[in-house]
Amino acid sequence: MENKSAKEKTVLLINSHLTYPGMSEGKLNASFYNVAKAFFISNNYKVLETKIQEGYSIEEEVEKHLQADIIILQTPVNWENTPWIYKKYVDEVFTSALKSQKFLSGDGRSSEDPTKQYGTGGKMKGKKFMISATWNAPKESFNDPKQNLWKGKTADDALFNIAANYLFIGFDVVSGYYCYDIFHNKHIKEDLENYPGHLKKVFAL
Repeated sequence: MENKSAKEKTVLLINSHLTYPGMSEGKLNASFYNVAKAFFISNNYKVLETKIQEGYSIEEEVEKHLQADIIILQTPVNWENTPWIYKKYVDEVFTSALKSQKFLSGDGRSSEDPTKQYGTGGKMKGKKFMISATWNAPKESFNDPKQNLWKGKTADDALFNIAANYLFIGFDVVSGYYCYDIFHNKHIKEDLENYPGHLKKVFAL
């Protein structure tokens, strides 16, 4: 009898880089994006791609989210958040999927059952989301209560508002991967080389 192969796994890679000529050209984020792409191809994943700055169809993005087992957002951190085009993308894609109830059916609360919590109405359970980000902030500015800005928070904590969108629709969120202090970082090559190891660990591949 012919063996049937397991269902093909799918990853969606989203690049939210927004070009600022002469200041931020996007080469570093493209490098991390391409490392992730090569990693998942080598692990026999189907790779879906979205480069927000190049344009997108809202309904196609909804369908990509439905197809994907894993979603990775590759983003620079601009003013302690993603570029504004990513917020626009989320507003458009998630609102469309709310109207169609493809991602979720309400916010999880129920007048019949007051024990049901806000943020538990997602239909996307079993999927995983991860952030890979490039920071001007040095690594030392995190996990240290003496630091003025983050006051002991982790980089994952600092970007939790991004992950919360995916938690809200049922995804599991795994630990992010971060390249710090990018204008002075002497370890970018090592960060790129170590990225596949992080992906292998958090996604148990």
